[in-house]
Amino acid sequence: MKSRSFHDGLYLANATILLTHQIDAAYWHEWTLFGMPGGVQLFLLLNLPILFLILHGTKALALGLGSGLVISWVLVCCGLFAFGFHSFHLLRGDEAFILPVSLGLLATILVLSVAQAASLLVLRRESGGVASGLGQDQRTCSEGP
Repeated sequence: MKSRSFHDGLYLANATILLTHQIDAAYWHEWTLFGMPGGVQLFLLLNLPILFLILHGTKALALGLGSGLVISWVLVCCGLFAFGFHSFHLLRGDEAFILPVSLGLLATILVLSVAQAASLLVLRRESGGVASGLGQDQRTCSEGP
C-alpha cells in the first residue's frame, strides 16, 4: 500500500502542476501554438474535459478503482506531451513560455511525469503484472466499500 499512497501523491502533484501550466497557457495564448481557431473561448471549452478527467481520476484513485490507474497513465502521457511540445517550440525560438516560472513548470512536469510512470510500473509489478488493474476494484476486503 505504500507504493499506492506514494503514487497517489505523485498524481496529485503532477495534476496540480499540469493545471497550473494550463493557467500559464492562457496567459501565453497557447491556442496560437496549436493553430486553433476560436481563441480563448475554444481553449476554455477544451479545458473542461481535461479538468473533469483529472478530477475524476483523483476520485477514482481515492476509491481504489482501476480506472484511476488508467487515468494516471493518461496524465503521464499528457505531461510528456506538454514537455515535448513546448520544448520543440522553445528550441524553434518561439517567444511563449520563456519566463522562469513557465520553464520551471515544464521541467517539473517532466520530472513528475517520469516519476509517476515509474511508480505505475512498480504498482504493476507489485500486483503480479496485472494490466494496471483495468476494470478491477483495487480495494482489499478489509478496506470495505
